[in-house]
Amino acid sequence: MRLRTPLALLGAAVLVLLGPPLLTTGGGAETGTRIPGLRFVVPNTPGGGYDITARTAARNAEDAGLTPNIEVFNLPGAGGTVGLTRLVSEHGNGKLAMSMGLGVVGAVRSNDAPKTLADTTPIARLTEEQDVVVVAKDSPYRTVDDLIDAWKADPGKLPVGGGSAPGGPDHLAPMLMARAAGISPKDVNYVPFDGGGELLASILGNKVAFGVSGVGEYLDQIKSGELRLLAVTGPKRVDGLDAPTLREAGYDVNFTNWRGVVAPPGLSDAERDKLIRLIEALHDSPEWRRSLRENGWDDAFLTGDRFGAFLDAQDRRVVSVLKELGL
Repeated sequence: MRLRTPLALLGAAVLVLLGPPLLTTGGGAETGTRIPGLRFVVPNTPGGGYDITARTAARNAEDAGLTPNIEVFNLPGAGGTVGLTRLVSEHGNGKLAMSMGLGVVGAVRSNDAPKTLADTTPIARLTEEQDVVVVAKDSPYRTVDDLIDAWKADPGKLPVGGGSAPGGPDHLAPMLMARAAGISPKDVNYVPFDGGGELLASILGNKVAFGVSGVGEYLDQIKSGELRLLAVTGPKRVDGLDAPTLREAGYDVNFTNWRGVVAPPGLSDAERDKLIRLIEALHDSPEWRRSLRENGWDDAFLTGDRFGAFLDAQDRRVVSVLKELGL
């Protein structure tokens, strides 16, 4: 016993010295952000803005050591309301979140959805970005004025495609653009697609005259020359892209989109706070900062109850704009 006791004490001391690093390896363990089994539902098709945002956030969170093996899966349909209904049905599930944005706010209204964002747990608004007005590389429209002139001549013959349902950002932006150009929004031939990924094929195939979508969704295609960028919808030019704002071109439009994260209803305070901590740590990470720059996204961070109040205000804004446009 006298020989074994010192050895046991030595072993215990070694465990004490080695134990803490083994238990706290990675930033997630240290900051309380680890949520094993976390899943992100994307309520539109692969390649759309919600998809790109969710997959970028998941990869950045993993690379930053905040939480491991985040699963991202797509559940498209009805402008995002199919995914929203699924999310709301997962009452109390603290390991599920949904990538979303203004498009879901509009889709809830236009589809008279049974579940709304008021039924979710608001986690965070992440980004804001401009929409882009784009045509295929072989389009006859070389400037936004070329496009507007043809559009005004016969609005119904120039279909415009957007990656959101009526009431979403890719619908509201061209409607505001039409009004600024003197075209009645009721005369616009808007063709909705379930995300920017679906829309892209129709623009490249000239099945729509032009498309409107988020800058981050089509940045690669614009830079490669597959798409010709005619204008951006926000208050300033996008760094690295050679295109005017609509306002610069003489059309009084100033419109931006945003994206965020919501979770199912019925979460405990601890589950809600842990999801918010994870997104806060992601927001502060160098990985996410780099992704903001690479995708042309503006930081628009807002969490918890403040994000909830923002969602309420956005719902009222969509209703107001649709009424204002006579839609």
